[in-house]
Amino acid sequence: MCASHRAVRPPERSAVRHPAVICPTQPLEGVNLEVSGPSALTSPALGHLRALGATVPWTRTHDGPAHFTAAGRGPGEVTARTVWADVLPATDAADEATVQAATGMMHVHGRRDGAPRGLAVDYAATCASVLTAQGLLAALLGRARGGTRNTHVTAAADRAALLTLSQYIAAANAPEAEAVELAGGGPPFTAACGTRFELEALDPAPWARFWRELGAPEEAVRAGWRPFQFRYATACAALPDALHEAARSASWARVREAAATGGAEVCRLYPLNGTTEAGGPEAPWTLTPRDGAWAAPAAGTVPDDALPLSGLTVLEAGRRIQAPLAAHLLGLLGADVVRIEPPGGDPLRGMPPCCSGVSARWLALNRGKRAVQIDIKSRAGQAELRELAAGADVFLHNWAPGKAEHFGLDADRLASVNAGLVYAYTSGWAGRLADAPMGTDFMVQARTGVGAAVRPAGEVPAPSLMTLLDVLGGLLGAEAVISGLLLRERLGRGVQVESSLLGAAETLTAPAVRRAAAGGAARRPAGFRCPLPTGDGWIAPGDDCAEAVRERSAELRQLTSQEAVGRLRAQGLSAASVLTGLGALSHDRRFGGALPRDPFGSLVVPSPWRFA
Repeated sequence: MCASHRAVRPPERSAVRHPAVICPTQPLEGVNLEVSGPSALTSPALGHLRALGATVPWTRTHDGPAHFTAAGRGPGEVTARTVWADVLPATDAADEATVQAATGMMHVHGRRDGAPRGLAVDYAATCASVLTAQGLLAALLGRARGGTRNTHVTAAADRAALLTLSQYIAAANAPEAEAVELAGGGPPFTAACGTRFELEALDPAPWARFWRELGAPEEAVRAGWRPFQFRYATACAALPDALHEAARSASWARVREAAATGGAEVCRLYPLNGTTEAGGPEAPWTLTPRDGAWAAPAAGTVPDDALPLSGLTVLEAGRRIQAPLAAHLLGLLGADVVRIEPPGGDPLRGMPPCCSGVSARWLALNRGKRAVQIDIKSRAGQAELRELAAGADVFLHNWAPGKAEHFGLDADRLASVNAGLVYAYTSGWAGRLADAPMGTDFMVQARTGVGAAVRPAGEVPAPSLMTLLDVLGGLLGAEAVISGLLLRERLGRGVQVESSLLGAAETLTAPAVRRAAAGGAARRPAGFRCPLPTGDGWIAPGDDCAEAVRERSAELRQLTSQEAVGRLRAQGLSAASVLTGLGALSHDRRFGGALPRDPFGSLVVPSPWRFA
């Protein structure tokens, strides 16, 4: 097994802080983990915690909440609980389908198609499970740092879903209008031979050159750039039909030639599990202890009532979603996050719609962070960042491959000024695919088969225009950092960690890969998690009764959503009305005022954890 497939690479030599004690080589070495609950809520966390060295004497599968108990001689005992509903009433969030419906996830995923659609993967449950593992690891870290409280954490699928939608929710509740029309449409495109493909161009010049090579009308090329550029923010892209027609008139070979000439990138849609080994590695990150001893602060300096990461400093040099979200989560766990921005500030601060002059979407990921402007392209700026890293606990970035080394800000250089630094890189591909395309969300979705997994059998595969992997990748980046901090605390050495969008894709598609390996169908059956229309909206039946309810679709069309849900629940069936307007969240009685506004006036989703 190559090093990039291992959860933790044992160090070549150990820096022992206490000579009489053998230092662990994994964060959870010597920790026993007991797990029970539904597999959708437990499997991702269980796999990740095992990969971190936990011993699992038993697991038990049952309906209802999931429970985790981690105990060991070093960290003591901490517990975690994962539920479907913690903000919403339990009847509105009873399983994956109803959570997706009630939180607005079906609405956002369905924007490209013009109507709400359910994700055929267990996205809310997967994110909740990863967040549970994070909370458990953070509680163990807090104990290792001398804290005695906050040893029980609760995570929930509805809280996780709201977190994944936070950018869309913030934008929908801003006083300004969107910069582009929220209308159906968008990639992927289809070549003349039927090959479906994703296109990536981060700037307007390669975008225009690509389409001109294919002979698209100039007016369509100009009109298409803005909705294409904003698709990461809006989950839709109302592109001119002329662009799709230009793609359909060209062979796949001609499309690839146009991309190479124009400086854009294309990737055909691969089938599920069509590019990597079955399921990939169980751990979606790597942890590598570094040489050189680190003197930890004296134990017992963390206040009992403080959050687990209180007193730790995180330097974040992130762009877009993946790294900024990871740092945001670390901040929610108590860390002091310092954001490194270019001279003049992050240009995305002004991305519409704005609240009090600041982008609502930017606030969703960067609220509460301190900012320092540094020109990392200059020697003076690089020296300034190295000076900041000397006093930090974590340095986190998601720069393009090779950029950190080019600027002298790679793990080796920063370790020379801070032996105890946790150096975290959230990448696209983790260097595992030699011929990989650009490591952005939709390209990774296309290459790894996520586009097939998110849509049930009978539907044409297409990546979701929700930023599924950027968000899950951010969650995994935070998980890797917390694991690295815990290993540093136990080992007395700095740690280098890497997570990736590829790891996020493999985490998300793992259940489908397991089904296929067992002889079943990788994709969910036709009609899976498709909402049903009512007289005034849509409802989503629960996963356990979807077929039975679907047979009554004609009856439900005659009822309001409230009436339809009430009738089904009276018969013992689970269902929830589909939230189709994120702007109504702050007034939706089901959320009980759980989404306040910050001083800028932007709506704030609740923390994904509750500690006790």
